[in-house]
Amino acid sequence: MPNVPGVRSPYVKTGKFFYLARMLDKMRVHAAGHLPPEYVANLGDGSNPNGFDSRLCRFLRVEYADVRARVLAGETDEAILAWALAGAQRTEEECDVWNAFLSKRGWRDERTSALAKMAADSGLTGKPIATFFDYFDYDEGRVPPTA
Repeated sequence: MPNVPGVRSPYVKTGKFFYLARMLDKMRVHAAGHLPPEYVANLGDGSNPNGFDSRLCRFLRVEYADVRARVLAGETDEAILAWALAGAQRTEEECDVWNAFLSKRGWRDERTSALAKMAADSGLTGKPIATFFDYFDYDEGRVPPTA
């Protein structure tokens, strides 16, 4: 995948959450017509229930379409997070577990082989890719903070 201007690393936090900034960025870039097709399949609109966007929306107990509407209305990342958390009422421990789960996805789990195949298919063999977060960063031309 190419470096997509305007889409941040999954390691960037909004509030206490990894990945949220990236999901919101993808919504903005998609609305502008600049999101590559290979990214569109992973949007949280229900087409990929195991994708990170879908998982994050379920964790926050919000609908992807509602988040997207707020993004397109120009709300800030922080305002969208505050709205989502007002309904989700997640504990600090739940948030810690969520961040650990998502940021380590692909590392010694049922998705490890898929991650290795994606890295190989993208010409990234030899890079220290242990998680999907690492893969996204390397694939988009960034060096992950874990490297």
